Amino acid sequence: MLNKSEKKQLVEEIHQKFADSKIVIVTDYKGLNVDKINELRRKLKGSKIEYRVVKNTLLIRASEDTDAALIQDLFKGPTGIALSYDDPVAPAKVLTEFAKDNDKLEIRGGVMSGRFLDINAIKSLSSLPSREVLLSQVLSAMNGVPTALVRVLNNVPEKLLYALQAIKDQKEAA
Repeated sequence: MLNKSEKKQLVEEIHQKFADSKIVIVTDYKGLNVDKINELRRKLKGSKIEYRVVKNTLLIRASEDTDAALIQDLFKGPTGIALSYDDPVAPAKVLTEFAKDNDKLEIRGGVMSGRFLDINAIKSLSSLPSREVLLSQVLSAMNGVPTALVRVLNNVPEKLLYALQAIKDQKEAA
C-alpha cells in the first residue's frame, strides 16, 4: 500500500507521462492471468510502448489538465493504460492483435492529439502502416520525383536532335 507522498509522486509521474504521450489507450485486463499480462507487456515493450496498471483514482487525478482528461470515464474496474511517446499506430496494432488472440483483453478507448478514440477508431488506426513504413513510402515518392525529372530533361536534347535530323533529312531530300 502506498503512503500519501508516494501516491502524490506517482500521480505527478503519470501526469507527466500523459502530457508527453502521443496516444493513451485504456484497456480492461480482467480475466488475464499474470503470464498473459507479462506477454502483453513484452510485446508492447518491444514496440517501445509503456503499459501501466494504476488505481483508477490516481489515474483520474493524473489525467487532469492533459488530453487524457477526455477518457476519465474509462477509468473504471481493472484498468491498464498503454502509452506511446513516438508512434501512435504501434500500441493500437499490438493491442488489437493481442485482443484477437485473448478475448479477455478489452480495449475501452483512448485519446490521441486531444481527440477521443473509440474502439472502432483504434481498430482503424491499427490498420494503418507503421511510422517506419510510412516514412519509407514518403522517401521513395520524394526520390521518384527527381529521378523522373532527370529522365524528362535527358529526353529533351535527344528529341531536339531527332527533330534537327528530320529537318536536315527533309532539306536534303528537297
